Amino acid sequence: MEATGTDDVDKLKTKFISAWNNMKYSWVLKTKTYFSRNSPVLLLGKCYHFKYEDENKLLPPRSGCTIEDHVIAGNVEEFRKDFTSRIWLTYREEFPQIEGSSVTTDCGWGCTLRTGQMLLAQGLVLHFLGRAWTWPDALNIENSDLESWTSNTVKKFTASFEASLSGERELKTPTISLKETVGRYSDDHEMRNEIYHRKIISWFGDSPLALFGLHQLIEYGKKSGKKAGDWYGPAVVAHILRKAVEEARHPDLQGITIYVAQDCTVYSSDVIDKQCASMASDHTDEKAVIILVPVRLGGERTNTDYLDFVKGILSLEYCVGIIGGKPKQSYYFAGFQDDSLIYMDPHYCQSFVDVSIKDFPLETFHCPSPKKMSFRKMDPSCTIGFYCRNVQDFKRASEEITKMLEISSKEKYPLFTFVSGHSRDYDFTSTTTNEEDLFSEDEKKRLKRFSTEEFVLL
Repeated sequence: MEATGTDDVDKLKTKFISAWNNMKYSWVLKTKTYFSRNSPVLLLGKCYHFKYEDENKLLPPRSGCTIEDHVIAGNVEEFRKDFTSRIWLTYREEFPQIEGSSVTTDCGWGCTLRTGQMLLAQGLVLHFLGRAWTWPDALNIENSDLESWTSNTVKKFTASFEASLSGERELKTPTISLKETVGRYSDDHEMRNEIYHRKIISWFGDSPLALFGLHQLIEYGKKSGKKAGDWYGPAVVAHILRKAVEEARHPDLQGITIYVAQDCTVYSSDVIDKQCASMASDHTDEKAVIILVPVRLGGERTNTDYLDFVKGILSLEYCVGIIGGKPKQSYYFAGFQDDSLIYMDPHYCQSFVDVSIKDFPLETFHCPSPKKMSFRKMDPSCTIGFYCRNVQDFKRASEEITKMLEISSKEKYPLFTFVSGHSRDYDFTSTTTNEEDLFSEDEKKRLKRFSTEEFVLL
């Protein structure tokens, strides 16, 4: 009886914390992000210039960003459309219960998983849609920063807490949706793009069946000793993403794989082997690969000597972003201006969206408000991502990035290296994994080491 009472107290405590986090992360601060008109803005390899052309032309208020001196010109609309088209994955509440727990929200603990999802989503966008793709409805999204969330947040907290106490969880979807997409596209190419756009987002849905959804990622995380409610570091998330892609059986995903660097080293032959692995007995085309490199940009604090290298990485069109953040918070870094990084923030709690229904609403998966942060505030632990469509692209990328690493190292050890050969050629043990154990013993040791050495992300 005493044990049962303790369990009830623990469950009540968990529900109260979940309700509190739902309220805390539903609060949107009315902040503006300022961009200089004198410096270019880089977003995942694309450059935008906000030059003086018409001082009377102001940035539409719903964009959530403002140009210094109130001067706007050049590629502002193009930048807004490009940024908003990136897939935004945030905290969610009221999703189906995670197996083995009573958790129905990731508020307060799932931010690194969300930034990892955003990085993978960008890799899939490059794979299926290309870097030039933008969402036609990107400029139609209203900026949530302009809304008053005070009363809504209080109502949300009350309803969430009451539902937690009663054990009820009614799955809800946003009532606001964009216009019907059917019949709106001028050609088959645009329709194909929209189909893949929706398909990619559906793979990240918050349900047990979604290939890269939170439920699946947590299931893979269990193999490394993680569970729902734990904090995940950038390196651990990199390995979880790799396993998720490797285990995905969807036909559209058989042409892409993920490679995670070992101890800051990318072994070229290992990458090429993954790219050339037969996708089917009668299909031997090269696979695309997303290369994830967990690195540390300094000791206790980020070393500013690495700023130029990070800028260089984000200037590459095949860069899919950086899983990083500042102490206690994880962000998805996608660009920069001067010495400030541009990022997407997962710390905003939104309601569960059922992506299995036809024409599910898309607007909560796109962020109209870019945010900026000084590079000096960045935590040194992060994971950098690149996308290479084929072996030739990988060889070109490795040469280009190696040159950048040599320039940035300044007689110090580079952040990471590309070396020829396989990892086994350098006395690394290669343990074969069986179907029942997704992580080898060597991988488990490495993941546990990452878990203890990395900073804590809330």
